[in-house]
Amino acid sequence: MTKLYQKLIKQCPSEAEIRKGLKMVSSTASETPHKHLLMRILNSVDLTSLNTTDSKSHILHLTGKVNSFSGRFSNIPNVAAICVYPNFVTVVKEKLTVKSVKIASVAGAFPSSQTFRSIKVTECKMAVEAGADEIDIVLPVGSFLGNDFAAVANEILEIREAIGEKRLKVIVESGLLGDYEQIFKASMIAMDAGADFIKTSTGKITVSATPEAAFVMCRAILNLYTETGIRVGFKAAGGIVTTSDALTYYHIVKHCLGDEWLNNTLFRIGASRLANNILADISGTTNDYF
Repeated sequence: MTKLYQKLIKQCPSEAEIRKGLKMVSSTASETPHKHLLMRILNSVDLTSLNTTDSKSHILHLTGKVNSFSGRFSNIPNVAAICVYPNFVTVVKEKLTVKSVKIASVAGAFPSSQTFRSIKVTECKMAVEAGADEIDIVLPVGSFLGNDFAAVANEILEIREAIGEKRLKVIVESGLLGDYEQIFKASMIAMDAGADFIKTSTGKITVSATPEAAFVMCRAILNLYTETGIRVGFKAAGGIVTTSDALTYYHIVKHCLGDEWLNNTLFRIGASRLANNILADISGTTNDYF
């Protein structure tokens, strides 16, 4: 670990700070949102399809929906990205015509991160070669919980190098880490090793994104930025379905990091059902477009 990591790891917020911050967030997030705010959140959604039943036809259909979105909703910005398994990256690449929408892929033995490191690195590299703009990997939680922090950092570094300048999002799987200090430490290791984003969860375990984990992770991002001027993005994912859920995470980012983070280069929400619910709240009618 670098000297910077050793310095920042001591700055985890206390439980009292977290409670106080979330109380302030709650009062703001409960206010009725303006439609422009909902549009900004929609523009930060990684539209996700990560199902065992996914097929080429399903991914083609989803991509087609993104392509035709502006024709149906001319005054509403599109989603930020389409997130799929690595084997479907070429399908999205061949079909996607909207240049502002990125292609994201979960790779590196998602969601368990349990295989040979060389296979993880190769899968990430292959996803990029197939056309992925962004790679979402899972921090090796087993190694982290076993206190093998050097192995965790080295794996992220190796993947970072393998994918070049493509955006790297590291999932800390906060629901498995046990306490706030562990979430903070995992976030710091990921950023110290070159993550462009840190992300809460895979959405494949019982406990996914929580406001408490998001607050801790955003504070880690703030501490790194204060010390270095480096901006790392934040992505909430897992169990985020309603507009109210999304507003909570938006306002956590606003409270901890400020307006500079409230765009899709630094803030994302990974979700499969959220986009339709936001569209419904913008239009005032039930919507199942996606």
